[in-house]
Amino acid sequence: MHPRSVLSLDEIDLSDLAFWERPWAEREGAFALLRSERPLAHFEEPDMALLSPLGPPPGPGYRAATRHADVTEISRHPEIYCSGQGAVSIFDLPEEMVEYFAGMISTDNPRHARLRRIVSAAFNPRRILSIENSIEEVADRVIDRASDLGECDFVTEIAAALPLEIICDMMGVPPSEYATVFHSSNVILSSGDPEFIPEGSDPVLAGLEAGQQLTGLMHELSAHRVDHPTDDLTTALISTNIDGESLTQAELASFFILLLTAGNETTRNAITHGLWAFTEHPDQRALWQADPATIATTGVDEIVRWGTPVIWMRRTVTEDTVLSGEELCAGDKLLLFYNSANRDEDVFEDPFRFDVRRNPNPHVGFGAAGPHFCLGAHLARREIDVMLRKLLVRLPDIEATAEPDRLRSPFINGIKHLPCRFTPA
Repeated sequence: MHPRSVLSLDEIDLSDLAFWERPWAEREGAFALLRSERPLAHFEEPDMALLSPLGPPPGPGYRAATRHADVTEISRHPEIYCSGQGAVSIFDLPEEMVEYFAGMISTDNPRHARLRRIVSAAFNPRRILSIENSIEEVADRVIDRASDLGECDFVTEIAAALPLEIICDMMGVPPSEYATVFHSSNVILSSGDPEFIPEGSDPVLAGLEAGQQLTGLMHELSAHRVDHPTDDLTTALISTNIDGESLTQAELASFFILLLTAGNETTRNAITHGLWAFTEHPDQRALWQADPATIATTGVDEIVRWGTPVIWMRRTVTEDTVLSGEELCAGDKLLLFYNSANRDEDVFEDPFRFDVRRNPNPHVGFGAAGPHFCLGAHLARREIDVMLRKLLVRLPDIEATAEPDRLRSPFINGIKHLPCRFTPA
């Protein structure tokens, strides 16, 4: 069913946290109205100084790109819409913070190409095969631990455990540090949600401290690997040298934070959105259960489209240009709303229907085609496929028993908790 907006055009404010606390259907209705009537709407920036003395003052505002065509056009032309100016956040961050939290995703060529070359070389075919094989083992281990419970919090017991353990194992992070990584990545991507940033705490400071924890962990690990190399990704990253260039310590730490936050949180949320979609759409679940190998080829991408774990990324205009008839000036900020592009009626037939056989499905849940398309998309698809396939075989009646407890965030479409039940295996 096509949701209708309960807000008028002038009442929609994507910078107001209250907007992101509205029910899912109301937000979808608002984005449908923006796509139809004001696809490149301008919004004032939120005032972060109200939340933290470290918060930057509001800048000149941003345009919200809500149509699929505009999101893909912007992504294809990094020379006009760049990532490295100010950051991919709404605010222009100081350079050291950009390096700290965004690294590769907040760079442009030639530096972006250099970083991507080095990182891609570390992910050689043998290592990718080893990681893929470990997904099966970790998924079984996660389900083994939960299988006799009968009911649990799906997020903490199942969905979060799989990508967390795979990424930590891949990097060589010991199990004793899993809890630290889990907590730190939650804080960094919390957008100030009170469950992760206690009332009265400074959210900017909390994010910096969480980043420092992960950076410290990476420095210890990489220093140890210099003298004690193993077959993990950390050893590969510190020893990979392309045309005489390797990662600096700062780049290594930045990539580690990116991998632990982006790779962990997004896959966790996609798997959780998958269970919630199965619960709400039992006919689609039945299709997947009847033919998991065939359905997964289209179903995994439908879950990513449906859940769109990363809601937006920012680009900055480098030269005066025109986009969909709108004049843009050098320095203008654009937010690419992937969630809205993934419901665009001009691209997706019946976009508000969850359809595991949807084909074609040109969603932008991993970003749109361009230099910043998600480096881990293949790994994420594999993790989602393996976990859902094994769940539907080993805990075939698993279902959510209450509405998702959603993360209060305009950036991550996160689910913090989702109670579920199943017949103990």
